[in-house]
Amino acid sequence: MRTRSLTALALALVVLLPRPAAADLLVISNDTDEVLRYDGATGAFLGAFVSAGSGGLDRPSGLAFGTDGNLYVGSFEDQVLRYDGATGTFIDAFVPHGSGGVDGPSGLSFGPDGNLYTTSLFTGEVLRYDGSTGAFLDVFVPAGSGGLAGPLHLTFGPDGNLYVADIDTGEVLRYDGATGAFLDVFVAAGSGGLDGPLNPTFGPDGNLYVGSLRTEQGGVLRYDGSTGEFIDLFAFAGNNPEFGPDDNLYVGGNNNVLRYDGATGEFIDLFVPQANNGGLDGAFALIFTPEAVPEPGTLALLGLGLLGLGVTRRRAN
Repeated sequence: MRTRSLTALALALVVLLPRPAAADLLVISNDTDEVLRYDGATGAFLGAFVSAGSGGLDRPSGLAFGTDGNLYVGSFEDQVLRYDGATGTFIDAFVPHGSGGVDGPSGLSFGPDGNLYTTSLFTGEVLRYDGSTGAFLDVFVPAGSGGLAGPLHLTFGPDGNLYVADIDTGEVLRYDGATGAFLDVFVAAGSGGLDGPLNPTFGPDGNLYVGSLRTEQGGVLRYDGSTGEFIDLFAFAGNNPEFGPDDNLYVGGNNNVLRYDGATGEFIDLFVPQANNGGLDGAFALIFTPEAVPEPGTLALLGLGLLGLGVTRRRAN
């Protein structure tokens, strides 16, 4: 009887345990002041995740999910707005208008220290804010450091350092991820035909992928993740790269999203075609929602049930 009860408990817990939900794709629609949502498996339009102008959103340009699971969006009204990560409902101006002198927060990233880093395009700086409160901490990379002039987008690499795409110099610059000190020009201007670097991102292979704004039809170039040396033109069109949960590369065009094989660069499909894009206009940045995971308490209950089942089996033997 006890064995049957424990078996039933364990099976019930397995059935009740929430399955991970597939991630959806969020895409900035810069010219309509929205963040649009698409099914992460099919590309079908699901609606506006952040509606036009919500919370004062104006010409959104940067996206990041925080450690709190919420969505942070850079607005060219010189603020970073926070939205509920599940519903898209406006929460607050996490970085209020002009805090720390921010002017053009076009690129956002949460660093290894849990703080928020944003480019300030029109002051030529990278600014750092408390990741919990949004309070201004410091100018992490000052204007002119390593030649920094027009920081547009940024990302932290596997080495913990900060990589900044400079739209004015055409370079990708690398800075110490702990101190902000200039390290080197990681990707030189014109390397592999790079002209107007956008959205640097590291792929599953550890290499750096960079969109090229002014290359004919755009394109995504690949560079060695350790040396910055040019490898190849990985994707022939689009210029806002983002790797999905399936390890494929998704690239924003003006009014669509293209998908490429993440290992070979072979074109797969128009994941979000212009004909069914929900009004997408100016796909400046892409991000996948975090996949849902079971609550810790649920995992603990499952563990206890399975442990009990195992003990009962041992006793029976």
